[in-house]
Amino acid sequence: MSPQQKALVLPKKQGNFEIGSRSIPSPGAGQLLVKIQSAALNPVDYKIKDIGFFVTDYPAVLGTDIAGIVEELGEGVDNFRKGDRVLDNSFPWVRPECIGSTSVYRLAHGDFTNDFAAFQQYTLTDARCTAKIPSSESFDSAATVPLGLDTALVGLYGNHFGAGLTPPWTKSAGGHESKKPIVILGGSSSVGSYTIQLARLSGFYPIITTASPSNEELVRKYGATHFFDRNLSGEELKAAISKITDSPIGIVYDAISLPETQSIGWELLANDGTLVLTLPASVKEDEGKGRKVIQTFAGPHAPQNEELCSSSWAVVEKWLSEGTIQPNKYEVLPNGLEGIIGGLERMKLGQVSGTKLVAHPQETQ
Repeated sequence: MSPQQKALVLPKKQGNFEIGSRSIPSPGAGQLLVKIQSAALNPVDYKIKDIGFFVTDYPAVLGTDIAGIVEELGEGVDNFRKGDRVLDNSFPWVRPECIGSTSVYRLAHGDFTNDFAAFQQYTLTDARCTAKIPSSESFDSAATVPLGLDTALVGLYGNHFGAGLTPPWTKSAGGHESKKPIVILGGSSSVGSYTIQLARLSGFYPIITTASPSNEELVRKYGATHFFDRNLSGEELKAAISKITDSPIGIVYDAISLPETQSIGWELLANDGTLVLTLPASVKEDEGKGRKVIQTFAGPHAPQNEELCSSSWAVVEKWLSEGTIQPNKYEVLPNGLEGIIGGLERMKLGQVSGTKLVAHPQETQ
């Protein structure tokens, strides 16, 4: 009988989470088996539970952001050793034609596979999209990075699921977007915070963001040059931005992507500009003006993202070690995997702001 582990299981579509047990998987070629020390929560986790999309096979294990210790190496892995501290975006990719719909989502190697999920004590990762954690970062801080950073960078630099900008790590000289303005709606969110930091690396100026007034200091720490209250209307925000810059707004990254924020972003956008979304579009592209709407998708194993994500993950350890990219603020949940249940409910109710919730699977009773 295979060794067993504890997992937070969703037994049926739109069911209730429960603590269960399942076998510890073995890594295949190019894979790692990781003992999860910290798993971060994301809004997609409660949306999967409530809406029932992405997942077709139950019982299911959810979760995407992990940090832990390499326990076992698969065949052909030579850049990691047992005992290495690592972080990974464990979310499997879906077919591009399903992005933005609630139809059946398919994964790279069949249906959703629990072996790569985060809400359990052990998981498999793809070595190509796994990075070592520098000594300066804890498991908790590292777990806040993967999905948020991938979503931000694919949205900015992806040629299929993004605006197609030149990644700042691909050339020795930075400042590819020097002196061009960018607007990031929801800068204190995980995705928003990493988008601000990448915009700084790309040389955007001004870097304009919206958030709650209580998070102004936080978003400025990430690199925002100008801050506005998220409750401003589209007209009010447009008027305020016009006092900062008269340059056209070519990129708006809406890290919230609710219908009301999409409308604001669309109103700000210049002709031939791009609105990047994390959720399906509620605004429609208009003929003649050339404005584009792109729903990003951060799956590192999607064929359209593989080259971009593998090149970015190669520099993640360096970024974290040098402080180039700062992880999110975080709060550790009690009671191991069981604490995730209450944490997701708090997120759903809008009770979490500017902070990533993190659980310790090994502390599960």
